[in-house]
Amino acid sequence: MNKKIYLSSPTMHGKEQEFVREAFDTNWVAPLGPNVNNFEKELAEYVGCDHAAALSSGTAAIHLALRMLEVEQGDIVFVSSLTFSATCNPIMYEKAIPVFIDSEPDTWNMSPEALRRAYEIYPQPKAVIVVHLYGTPAKLDTIMSICAEHNTPLIEDAAESLASTYKGRETGTFGLMGIYSFNGNKIITTSGGGMLVSAEGGLIDKARFLATQARDIARHYQHSQVGYNYRMSNITAGIGRGQLLFLDEHKAKKQAIYRQYQVAFEDIPEITMNPQNVDGESNNWLSCMTIAKGCAVTPDMIMDRLEAENIESRPIWKPMHLQPVFAGYDFISHTGGDKKGNQQKEGSQDNEGCEAVSEDIFARGLCLPSDVKNTDEDMALIISLVRNFF
Repeated sequence: MNKKIYLSSPTMHGKEQEFVREAFDTNWVAPLGPNVNNFEKELAEYVGCDHAAALSSGTAAIHLALRMLEVEQGDIVFVSSLTFSATCNPIMYEKAIPVFIDSEPDTWNMSPEALRRAYEIYPQPKAVIVVHLYGTPAKLDTIMSICAEHNTPLIEDAAESLASTYKGRETGTFGLMGIYSFNGNKIITTSGGGMLVSAEGGLIDKARFLATQARDIARHYQHSQVGYNYRMSNITAGIGRGQLLFLDEHKAKKQAIYRQYQVAFEDIPEITMNPQNVDGESNNWLSCMTIAKGCAVTPDMIMDRLEAENIESRPIWKPMHLQPVFAGYDFISHTGGDKKGNQQKEGSQDNEGCEAVSEDIFARGLCLPSDVKNTDEDMALIISLVRNFF
């Protein structure tokens, strides 16, 4: 069996151990502590945002962002459909109603056209959650303008786009609140964890309070509202501090991997790499490709061949409006063929004539190995296996 080539695995450098060792040496192994405080400060400085709260996951960060906006049962939340379910699950925690917004072809991110039409159907959503998919920034100027026109707060799901920029500014810092993820496969990791950021310190202070079981200021244990056990531990924050020192290095390697695939496949008209926003810079967290319509080669064929060589790849995220758990909720298409909740069924006759952009990307795409530890030999093998199909 060949050595395992991963999609995107953690890359440790040794500096992480120094921060973790310090936590052990000072007995700061309980939640919170100096590493948490410093990780918040250092991450906030890196992205250029004033306030940050280190949390147990990116999902927790989205949940707290919704709580800060007082999203509750029956409220409408517009959210990107082409994403991982963690973007949308917190909407369900609060018994709110997700309305899924299609992608646009230029970046694969939330379609401003679909967003505008969503407002025609639902004029007063409580929030909009935009995702920067696979590290590529969304069309933030247009999306923010639409949100501002309707006085809707914007939450940025930058879980995949830490270190990506839009017009020179870090993703996650444009909306009222932004979130990052440090899951094991992200560009940097704390093994598991997330961060909520905002220019408004009051929001972050309140989020920290709720994330620490909403304990009131009192000698005894007193709670006036329901809280959560969402704070990051001092140990995992130490890993994050060490990882943050290498974020720019990881980004450069991810970008080099994308460029290598791009050059390797440029003579194959059937292959198109995932698009980049001309107004931004992607961290290229994952390099993805789509196969031309009508081609005899399918994503499954390529993924199966890579798997046979012990090489990890994955499908494009299955759009949320096609997920069984979200089958009852509306979807607003970039192309105008919107779907009510009772039509969210792949292959349904009700859907004929509607080719949503997100569905098309899902059907024709796959994510290629994008691990920063990929060697030249690894890349040559992956590229040759893919090229052989064409």
